[in-house]
Amino acid sequence: MVKTRAIIDEYDTYVPGRSKKEIMEKYGVSPEDIIKLGSNENPWGASPKAKQAIIDAIDEINRYPESNHEYLKEKIAEYANVKPEQVIVTGDGADELFDVLAKTLIDPGDEFITHPPTYTYYEYTFKVYGAKPVYAKWDLESNTLDVDSVLENITDKTKAIFLCTPNNPTGGLISQDDIIRIIEATDALVVVDEAYWEFAEVNNINLLDKYDNVLIIRTFSKILGLAGLRIGYGLSNPELLEKMSRIKPVFSVTVPSQKAVIATLDDEDYINNYIKKSIDEREYLYESVSNIDNLHIYPSKSNYLLVDLHDSGFTAAQLADELMKRGVIVRDCTSFRDLDEYYMRISIETHPKNEKFIEILDEIVNG
Repeated sequence: MVKTRAIIDEYDTYVPGRSKKEIMEKYGVSPEDIIKLGSNENPWGASPKAKQAIIDAIDEINRYPESNHEYLKEKIAEYANVKPEQVIVTGDGADELFDVLAKTLIDPGDEFITHPPTYTYYEYTFKVYGAKPVYAKWDLESNTLDVDSVLENITDKTKAIFLCTPNNPTGGLISQDDIIRIIEATDALVVVDEAYWEFAEVNNINLLDKYDNVLIIRTFSKILGLAGLRIGYGLSNPELLEKMSRIKPVFSVTVPSQKAVIATLDDEDYINNYIKKSIDEREYLYESVSNIDNLHIYPSKSNYLLVDLHDSGFTAAQLADELMKRGVIVRDCTSFRDLDEYYMRISIETHPKNEKFIEILDEIVNG
């Protein structure tokens, strides 16, 4: 038997959202009847311009992609309102950025701070390089960060502090005043995860020109509709990004992916239209679930919402199973640290599917 690192033997597999294929095979649901509310995706599909760009790129896939992404960085910089030298681009969505960042920052025994319940991939990527997680607190009642719990845990071993805003899975925001308090209290890198910033219609880009210990992480997998192509980007000071680029996989951003991103960024009508539609559907789900007896739903500034099931008579696993029997995929949040077995997350779908989901959910919970 090949001997692997001890920490790998201790690792649990990352838990993603359930796939349509799983539901089809396990419950015999036809694909057209599946309502996918588990993965925070854009349900309307990619920009038509992006689809055409992928088709047009077919004749180039026998060649290696551009490694420096100069034109792509220019387009992202224009979209994000920063300079091209403040941009780094990665494949595998934002997840590759977390991995590259850990390789750049971490020596065994270093610490990083995260605020559960939040995106679990921070911990998943950093621990494997010997970093120790330190847990601050997210206040579920107010659905925001307990800033003092972050400040109290900063030490000389702290290398990174992760701030997820909007927070996944709760949908709450961290105020910029609170982010600044943290930035100014440490020399550690403050990583502001803005994967869902378009849905919140606020961001923290202005901090980049004031502080050199800030990295903003974003993705093309959400509102921009390219989850299947796996493109992420980071925004920070050029010195940090140059060091990260030294160890970043050289050709992880494929030719079709680069072309699709550029085409999407050129399609402003697509972006603006689906930001509005996403927010409208989020608010529809919030109001509709709020009107179902025995469920409590948290307000959100993202494209997903957290639902408290304590009064429903179901655990998240039980309710998710009942929903999947009827073709509905939601996210059981039991795997999120500091959430018990009575929370689920739902993301937006098209309006007809959202209406059908509400009908099914009410029928299950209240008979």
